[in-house]
Amino acid sequence: MEIRDAQYLISNAKVAQCPDVKAPEYAFIGRSNVGKSSLINMLCRRKGLAKTSQTPGKTLLINHFIINKGEWYLVDLPGYGYARRGQKQRDEIKRIIEDYVLERVQMINLFVLVDIRHDPQKIDLEFMEWLGEHQVPFSIVFTKADKIGPRVAESNVAAYKRILLRQWEELPPIFITSAEKGLGRDDLLSYIGELNRGYDEAKESEQEYEEKESNSSVSGI
Repeated sequence: MEIRDAQYLISNAKVAQCPDVKAPEYAFIGRSNVGKSSLINMLCRRKGLAKTSQTPGKTLLINHFIINKGEWYLVDLPGYGYARRGQKQRDEIKRIIEDYVLERVQMINLFVLVDIRHDPQKIDLEFMEWLGEHQVPFSIVFTKADKIGPRVAESNVAAYKRILLRQWEELPPIFITSAEKGLGRDDLLSYIGELNRGYDEAKESEQEYEEKESNSSVSGI
């Protein structure tokens, strides 16, 4: 699967105000300064599509991007865990994230970004545990792999796996990426393509079932 066209669509502070789209959505989230905007720009090959900043915590809204003229949508969610925000703003960001993740039926998968350079962080692990408790489908995307050597990267990923396997029988899909080097782009887009095909097949089966039910009702009159 390839991204042929990517355009900014709209930003909202409430899930109820998000666009009424009829295609799957894939949302990206992570701690502030994890490299989310850079990763999105790398995936879409559109420098500046998602606004990057040297100041963490700039994304405060649900940002929708339309991909391939509406084949699917990419969603940039606010970052969590930025300590310099006031309590009121932290609570508001928490509400925006939780409302979107739990209520947005169009969301097929949530990509949780983690900085591969650091040891497992409590806030990331707690967020993943919360997703598991609410049965939210998600994948882990390690970012900034170009900043450390491959052995250290492998060790850090293994540390996350060990901790997650203490409570989970099965790990979510895991991707290792570098926005600077383009690492992981093909793997991520192939996975999205796979999920899109599953979505289309489910829709076709649903339509076939509805048509059969409709025909049965007509013939029974």
